[in-house]
Amino acid sequence: MTFCLLIVAKAPVPGFAKTRLCPPATPEQAAEIAAASLLDTLDAALLTHRARVVVALTGALGEAARGEEIAAVLENTDVIPQRGNGFDVRLANAHADTATRHPGLPVLQIGMDTPQVTPGSLAAAAEPLITRDSVLGLAEDGGWWALGLADPLHAKALAGVPMSRHDTGRETLRALTDVGLRPRVLPTLSDVDTIADARRVAAANPHGRFARAVVEVR
Repeated sequence: MTFCLLIVAKAPVPGFAKTRLCPPATPEQAAEIAAASLLDTLDAALLTHRARVVVALTGALGEAARGEEIAAVLENTDVIPQRGNGFDVRLANAHADTATRHPGLPVLQIGMDTPQVTPGSLAAAAEPLITRDSVLGLAEDGGWWALGLADPLHAKALAGVPMSRHDTGRETLRALTDVGLRPRVLPTLSDVDTIADARRVAAANPHGRFARAVVEVR
């Protein structure tokens, strides 16, 4: 099955990226960790079988850590701007814009906070969309790391869902079921909010850019 793999990303600008890692990380180290996380995620996405990679991007890469490296990798993807007020609306719009550019394809959306994903795990997350209307991967902090929709226009259900809270995953699941969807629940992953999260994720994938960036924080 061919599908769109939508990555929602923010340019890792020091002082604006991964600020909850500070301290012990400096703003520059936090931005390096965010950049490494995005690059590792892009690597996995671009190697995922039959995935068309779309990146919904916000922020100025010219001011970002590893901005030139990220820009070079993004040339292999379809980059669209994030639009709308509020993260919930930007997510819904990203799905709608992806559907416009790639009509008829299901969409699996992830962020840039789970650099431990692999081509195999991403393909496995999308596979249920052959027969199911949706999938949802919950995160250990109460949020979610992946949302897959057979019809990406159903992402309008996200509008009004509170984001970045301990109950975001539960409220997202409720919003999807309220519009008649029956999501397949994916394996739970840890995303990266705190330095403890970062070290745990780095230990699970010790050979990537992310792990090398995390080890620089003392």
